[in-house]
Amino acid sequence: MNVSRRGFIKLAGAGLAASSLGALGFGLAGAALAAAVRPFKLTATTETRNTCTYCSVACGILIYSLGDRAKNARSEIMHIEGDPDHPVNRGTLCPKGSALLDIVHSPGRLTSPQYRAPGASAFKPVSWDFALGRIATLMKEDRDANFVAKNAAGTTVNRWLTTGMLAASASSSETAMLTWKVARSFGMLVFDNQARV
Repeated sequence: MNVSRRGFIKLAGAGLAASSLGALGFGLAGAALAAAVRPFKLTATTETRNTCTYCSVACGILIYSLGDRAKNARSEIMHIEGDPDHPVNRGTLCPKGSALLDIVHSPGRLTSPQYRAPGASAFKPVSWDFALGRIATLMKEDRDANFVAKNAAGTTVNRWLTTGMLAASASSSETAMLTWKVARSFGMLVFDNQARV
């Protein structure tokens, strides 16, 4: 091996520095540091892919929950981050999406449907069965009262103009198509999407 005088001095200096650090006890620092590293906090969690609930951009998120997934046990969400494999946001989140964990654990977050009876001044929590039943009943009553089967010329139109639907823009194409078909099968003409609002 052909080494110049300058290269020899550099090699000798590097060897001297390495042996001095080893003599001072820094040689075992790497092993001690590796032993002191705490385990990755998401190791024992369950990862769930979802869509951010805020706007019509529909960014992908990864939700990490901690729990033993037993039948009656409730997992707790401990971390939310952007999904790097999602084609919309590629792992990035806006400030509202980044704060989703705070919203999930907020004491003011609604966890059940709310209902205010006619004449009442306050909302009260109700079950999903009650809420969906009430919505279905009111929709049927309104459709029965305001459905237009034929226009003035006698042409069949099958329109329901007094009720409309606002669809979620964070749904998949298949879900959006099914939502559109359901709205149109009721005769609704007033139909829009959150992406335009």
